[in-house]
Amino acid sequence: MKRLNVIAAFLLLAGVANAQTTWKVDKGHSKVGFSVTHMVVAETEGKFDDYEATVVSKTDDFAGAEVSFTAKVASINTANERRDGHLKSPDFFDAEKFPEVSFKGALAKEGGKYKLKGDLTLKGVTKKVEFDVTYGGKINTGRGEKAGFKLIGNINRQDYGLTWANKTPGGELVVGDDVQLIVKVELDKAQ
Repeated sequence: MKRLNVIAAFLLLAGVANAQTTWKVDKGHSKVGFSVTHMVVAETEGKFDDYEATVVSKTDDFAGAEVSFTAKVASINTANERRDGHLKSPDFFDAEKFPEVSFKGALAKEGGKYKLKGDLTLKGVTKKVEFDVTYGGKINTGRGEKAGFKLIGNINRQDYGLTWANKTPGGELVVGDDVQLIVKVELDKAQ
């Protein structure tokens, strides 16, 4: 009997040690956006309206949390239908052939600061990316727990085959190569 109690206690502790919490994105309070230089002198912003994200954490502070994300390319929205159509074309995302953008990675806590490191797949090309992360904290709303994050990172669109390269009369790119990714998320703890 004593041996059975020891085994049961060990299994219980092992289960607690491996406990993980799943968090889902609250789309009504989140945005997956980007910004890129336009005509050398200004920036154009856009976002993806249809996306899913899941965070699985084994710690209260999200250190080491696994992050997965997908966005439907057809949901790209820059508040300009003509431009959105061009972005969905083979010149850029080629939404018909590559309908999703995806990311898989892990959140690292380094000296009190957070970084999200992982693989971004865009237009069939996968590259390592890194985001600076601001952790807004956690709160219990009385109806459940929420957590908030802001992520900022940069990619070169040419690295992913988004190669449209029209130039201004002065020889500068109409659309810059450097794209800033800005993601603001509010997460709900899964029940």
